[in-house]
Amino acid sequence: MSGDRAIETLREALRLSPENIPLRRHLAESLLGTGRPELAEAEFREALTIAPDEPTLKVGLANAFLQQGKSTLAIVILEDVVKRSDAPAQAFITYARLLFHAGDVGEAVRQYRLGIDADPEVADREFSERLGIRHDLDEDDDTDFDDSSDDVVEGRVRSSWDETGADPSIEIERPDLQFADVGGMESVKEEIRMKIIHPLDHPELYKAYGKTIGGGILLYGPPGCGKTYLARATAGEIKAGFLAVGINDVLEMWIGNSERNLHSLFEQARQHTPCVLFFDEVDALAASRADLKATGGRQLINQFLAELDGIGGPNDGVLVLAATNAPWHLDSAFRRPGRFDRILFVPPPDLAARASILRLLCRDKPLKDVDFEQVAKKTENLSGADLKAVLDVAVEAKLREAMKAGVPKPITTKDLLAAASTIKPSTREWFSTARNYALYSNQGGIYDDILKYLKM
Repeated sequence: MSGDRAIETLREALRLSPENIPLRRHLAESLLGTGRPELAEAEFREALTIAPDEPTLKVGLANAFLQQGKSTLAIVILEDVVKRSDAPAQAFITYARLLFHAGDVGEAVRQYRLGIDADPEVADREFSERLGIRHDLDEDDDTDFDDSSDDVVEGRVRSSWDETGADPSIEIERPDLQFADVGGMESVKEEIRMKIIHPLDHPELYKAYGKTIGGGILLYGPPGCGKTYLARATAGEIKAGFLAVGINDVLEMWIGNSERNLHSLFEQARQHTPCVLFFDEVDALAASRADLKATGGRQLINQFLAELDGIGGPNDGVLVLAATNAPWHLDSAFRRPGRFDRILFVPPPDLAARASILRLLCRDKPLKDVDFEQVAKKTENLSGADLKAVLDVAVEAKLREAMKAGVPKPITTKDLLAAASTIKPSTREWFSTARNYALYSNQGGIYDDILKYLKM
């Protein structure tokens, strides 16, 4: 049976038994396995409304977040799960991967061992070798782990790379996207124009006032609202290079290598100006030093600050954009003038923006008399990613009709409204956390935009 046929069979079964947790979990896992994490997330969330304390569902939701790049949300879930006495072994392994990529190798090793102790079947040879844990395997024996060879030293591990580290250079993109391809976010676009685009278009005016071309903008808000998409569109708008930096491009286990990698990436941007240097999930690289126990993390933050200040080289023409879902974890030093001196809240799209996003998503799709404004009114609080999930559900329904009829069927307003009724806003969880920070940890009014959005 094909993947789509199997998923449709599961959906049909759930219509008859909507509170069948194993069945809904099987559907969610099937969606994950076929590369549809947004839909899987919706199914895991629905199952958790019925069984809110089921740990396997929480692990599944964390994996759905991981496939969408929402590692912060995944960590929050798994931190809670691994404290439970009935935590699934796989929860420890997934949590260990997240810790490893965040640079906390000692804790990653500990969590990995807890998972293996609970169930040796979840062992991952490749990952354990990256952690510096050696497998001693006989053909008929269970896995045995031995780190007595000093592979694990002071919370750091010997990596499969050589001691000089891998080449941190990244291919520079030339995005075709422009602001016209980004639905809504007009106020955020205008801030970017003032900070980035106008200085390039009118360099003589900025020079007259002593303003350099460059600087940093931090985009924050709930996941799935277009922060990364907007960063790419910024590069396309000014026909600049685009260098997307993830934590894996920077972090290494050996002392000094992460700092060297970060400097090399800034140098690469400086040699290809104008260039947008974009850091996704920047809180993983720029966490508050007060929360860090290891000195290695503090050294990386100091290096990051030095690069932003131009100590490593002049930053004229280097346009630094960063995105985070958790600005409250960012070290306050990054918010000083000359660094990320523009901190912009990227909220879920409003009514007009939702209609615009839906139009963009439906381009090149067979349509018939679609009233995007009507659909937008029924999708309040949905993120851009949620709106894409709405379209995906509608397309799947039309594909089933088309396969029966043998000809393509156009998408209608009714189809989109029916799909929208199945998607719950993914932004609510983020706002429940953000609200507390905005109310009780809002020094200097940095989160006033959140309070304004919540009408508080």
